[in-house]
Amino acid sequence: MKYTYIPHGVCSKKITLDVEDGIIKSCEFEGGCNGNTSGICALVKGMKATDAVDRLEGITCGYKDTSCPDQLAHALIDILQESQSRDA
Repeated sequence: MKYTYIPHGVCSKKITLDVEDGIIKSCEFEGGCNGNTSGICALVKGMKATDAVDRLEGITCGYKDTSCPDQLAHALIDILQESQSRDA
């Protein structure tokens, strides 16, 4: 299922994800540092969403309290919670 997340506190403006059965099928950032966000997406493709959250949550960028990887983790957390409530 395709999801769109609007990140906060980072340069990127939007994260688009396709997650099926808890596996990240695709990831795309709009804005931000293209090399870094493209690299993050390449690394998480095919990964369990829960594993990606464990690895990315809490990463900061310079003086900021968050980062694009951290915001991706927050998007995945929202997706996982939505999926659980839908399945309940």
